[in-house]
Amino acid sequence: MNLIEKLNWRYATKKFDQDKKITDDQIDILAESLRLCASSFGLQPWKFIIVENKELKEQLVPASYGQGQVAEASHHVVFCAPKNFGAKEVRDYIEDIAETRGSKIEDLEGFEKVMLSFLERKNEAEVFEWAKNQVYIAMGSFLVCCAELGIDACPMEGIIPAEYDRILDLEKEGLTTVVACPIGYRASDDKYASTQKVRFPLDKVVEKR
Repeated sequence: MNLIEKLNWRYATKKFDQDKKITDDQIDILAESLRLCASSFGLQPWKFIIVENKELKEQLVPASYGQGQVAEASHHVVFCAPKNFGAKEVRDYIEDIAETRGSKIEDLEGFEKVMLSFLERKNEAEVFEWAKNQVYIAMGSFLVCCAELGIDACPMEGIIPAEYDRILDLEKEGLTTVVACPIGYRASDDKYASTQKVRFPLDKVVEKR
């Protein structure tokens, strides 16, 4: 299948085959795809928790309003954002750029000031909203990667972030849950697998000027 065929193939899987597991190699590819996701300024204000432990997945079901896919799926990916993001994180990124590219810190100070100025114009809530938006960019990219690998997924906003944070002990890392996504392989009796995809016509959502 080409990319468009794979995007037509994917859907929000409502029932997973509990006996089919994603291989370690495929999980490694998915993890690397998350690491490589685009973000504003390249700042990467996120962390991704890949839950494979059966008991932990089961604990997350009530925090997902009883959605069974969380426990049924091979893995459950939790997309997190930092509660606070500022000068320290920007400096860490600048130092990473310098190390990766062999640059001098002083040569990157102009870029650092641009990023700091961007963040300083926002209050704490606005910075967090910006970070959440970056997480959604990663989610979109992740869904495409899953489709490319023939892996089913079900992006979920219907979760209780505070409960996820408690169960996964995210508070100590200064993180909070934004969205989640069980991944695996569709069950043969998932009735939604054969349901026609409903999307608006191309000319209604894409305009060329």
